[in-house]
Amino acid sequence: MSLPGRISHWYLQRQTQRESNARSYPRRIPIAMREAKGIYVKDADGNLYLDCLAGAGTLALGHNHPVVLEAMQRVLNDNLPLHTLDLTTPIKDQFVEELFASLPPAFARNAKIQFCGPSGADAVEAAVKLVKTATGRRSLLSFQGGYHGMTHGALSLTGNLAPKTEVAGLMADVHFLPYPYHYRCPFGFGGEVGYSLASRYIEHLLDDPESGIIPPAGMILEIVQGEGGVIPAPDHWMRQIRRMTRDRTIPLIVDEIQTGWGRTGKLYAFEHSGIIPDVVLLSKAIGGSLPLSVVLYNQELDVWAPGAHAGTFRGNQLAMAAGIATLGYIQENHLTEHAAAMGKRLMNHLYQIQSEFPCMGDIRGRGLMIGVEMVNPEASADRRGCYPAHSGLAKAIQQECVHRGLIVEIGGRWGSVVRFLPPLIVTAEQIDQIAEIFQAAVNAAQQQMLSVVEFPEVG
Repeated sequence: MSLPGRISHWYLQRQTQRESNARSYPRRIPIAMREAKGIYVKDADGNLYLDCLAGAGTLALGHNHPVVLEAMQRVLNDNLPLHTLDLTTPIKDQFVEELFASLPPAFARNAKIQFCGPSGADAVEAAVKLVKTATGRRSLLSFQGGYHGMTHGALSLTGNLAPKTEVAGLMADVHFLPYPYHYRCPFGFGGEVGYSLASRYIEHLLDDPESGIIPPAGMILEIVQGEGGVIPAPDHWMRQIRRMTRDRTIPLIVDEIQTGWGRTGKLYAFEHSGIIPDVVLLSKAIGGSLPLSVVLYNQELDVWAPGAHAGTFRGNQLAMAAGIATLGYIQENHLTEHAAAMGKRLMNHLYQIQSEFPCMGDIRGRGLMIGVEMVNPEASADRRGCYPAHSGLAKAIQQECVHRGLIVEIGGRWGSVVRFLPPLIVTAEQIDQIAEIFQAAVNAAQQQMLSVVEFPEVG
């Protein structure tokens, strides 16, 4: 069992003294990282961890993959420009060529690309401006549970209330729709009935002349909600959404910032359903561990003026070189299929563990994007038999995982979902080890919860 040691504690104390109160990950994962290779990270005290956070899904090939380091080194050795604004370079041209070749031809042949500031949130902001400019409309449709970033406009489109509560004057005319969430269905049914009700509700709203919502400039969604609790949208539901938006000329924006480049077992998550969006947002994995974000969109929307969206650091050449290497390695080594197989292997382990621990209420995901929703089976279930979320248990499991050398994230409603986002290069043996550690952590955390109930603090 590895515990954050004296040296990590020293760095964490300095971080607490100097950094903003808004810092988040160190509060839940109290380590100071010193080295990283593949799926492993080592802290300042020499403790080794399996990293199933992987930069919130950024590190498709894990830490410091040789092909990524070699690509960066070539740029440095050849004195290539590092900062180019949106001026073109041979590396940028190759990045665009490889990126377009990776997309479904039906999307790529009509696509344009806009390079954004280095964060995914800036791609969201750009997409909002794009569809508003192209349609001349102002309202936007988003989904309950969706996450699109922390900048002002992106936060307005995000379902999570906590970061929005204290921020006044968020973007107006944003309307939230029900997302098909089987385990906690907003209509109280779940399954095919819940999915059907969600799509029927949305279609009725779009056609209701007294819905209160003016014709929208666009609709934004994640194919698998990440921060919202790893909730995958059914493929047939996605096809219904695409039909509705296409028939009503509402641009469909698919946020692939966390799912893009193999995470879900397809290179792009929208490929599972066979839909063709109007706009696709990419960041995280496409920079090969470095900051990069883009908006890809149908050229019919390309009516904004020169300079309508800009950003000083939208020409990150090192990130483009690393991205070319990452995409090439994913494709050459069939890592999308590998992610699907490893995700299935981990899910099977989790189902076995669930049979021992009913506190694991729901296991869901796609590829190597998996969530386990923790519940309190001692409380009263709802009419569908689902128990209340147990955020305290999820946090305790995360801490027990860290103590045992496994880094996982938590998210979802009430912070009750333990999330797994390992690099796509994870091996079967490592998957087995991850599951073994998680099982021990669940057992320890549950015992800890029981001891708190049985022996409450006095005074």
